[in-house]
Amino acid sequence: MSQNLQLSPEDTERLIDATFEAQKRAYCPYSKFRVGAALIAEDGTLLSGCNVENASYGLSICAERTTLVKAVSEGHRKFKALAVICDMDENAKPCGACRQFMIEFGKYEVLLLKPDRSYRLTTSYDLLPDAFIPSHLEEPNHTH
Repeated sequence: MSQNLQLSPEDTERLIDATFEAQKRAYCPYSKFRVGAALIAEDGTLLSGCNVENASYGLSICAERTTLVKAVSEGHRKFKALAVICDMDENAKPCGACRQFMIEFGKYEVLLLKPDRSYRLTTSYDLLPDAFIPSHLEEPNHTH
């Protein structure tokens, strides 16, 4: 575990617990690959989500995006941290689409969990270097 985590030990445990609980709710009848995610919004609200598969594979949604969509739909736009766990014996690894989706909401800590509750600490920005971010769409940065 990292000494640089900005969350309190209590919030870190709360976040990790919620991530593992979310993983249990995954709907993955096709891949059998359970993923859970949870985040703590800037105001301390804890939200979680899981992957939800669909027979039309392209319509499936990852746990990270489920969690962020849930947060945004409940009025949250700024986050302290997001954690993710999956069915691998190594640290979870968000897909490229999730990394792009995560960075939309700025820089915050990301805990890439292992089944033993250890994690690798990174940030939403570090997961996707040279990302396309909202400020790139501001008037001075693009031509018509």
